[in-house]
Amino acid sequence: MRIPINATVNQAASTSGWCVGGPRSQHELDLHIHLTTLPLQGLSVNGDEFTWEANGISDGSFSASHTWEILRPQSTKKQWADLIWFKGAVPNHAFNMWIANADRLPTRTRLASWGLNISTSCPLCSCFQETRDHLLINCDYSKAVWQLLFERLDPAHRGLFSWTELLSWIRGPQTSPAVTLRRISVQAIIFHLWKQRNNVIHNQISLSTAVVFRLVDRDVRTIITAKRQRKNFASLMSSWLR
Repeated sequence: MRIPINATVNQAASTSGWCVGGPRSQHELDLHIHLTTLPLQGLSVNGDEFTWEANGISDGSFSASHTWEILRPQSTKKQWADLIWFKGAVPNHAFNMWIANADRLPTRTRLASWGLNISTSCPLCSCFQETRDHLLINCDYSKAVWQLLFERLDPAHRGLFSWTELLSWIRGPQTSPAVTLRRISVQAIIFHLWKQRNNVIHNQISLSTAVVFRLVDRDVRTIITAKRQRKNFASLMSSWLR
């Protein structure tokens, strides 16, 4: 073909046609015949331009967030998602709440179901099997901590009986500051109840419910103070301390 092996299409064509040598074999003749069927686009004197297109939408420039949204597996939004992942959530509190909501905490009954030869009794009360709902909701120890929260945020509430009821209570009144305060306080309680459970098992440290709630109170105050410039947190301290 008498064309450099690394030549571009632009070097093999001009405004008058293809710049290839005369055919010397049947293969070259066949190629020439084929090239005559290909219309040449007008050769531009300007440099080439490029755009980034993802899922049929051209952004003009590369967008990592847009590309990730297209590539990642997606499913319908879960009803509980906004109760766990929200602006201002503490990462370790939210992650622990997420694991608890999925009922994937390594409680004793769960560990026993994997074949571990361990006692399944609740480490906080020693009266019932340690399931998620018992440990975090129905245990007398946990009930006492929840009661301290209700006395501060919802005095008329008499207690919880299931995880579903807890999620329903978090939603409560549909005013943004109230929902935000319930979210952060519930996540703090779930975090500290699980931490206390581990302290009893691994460190033989047993704290009173009043001490655990003081730790929750400290965390909530710290969260509100750190995020007081945000709209949903501006009025939370007065609601928490009333």
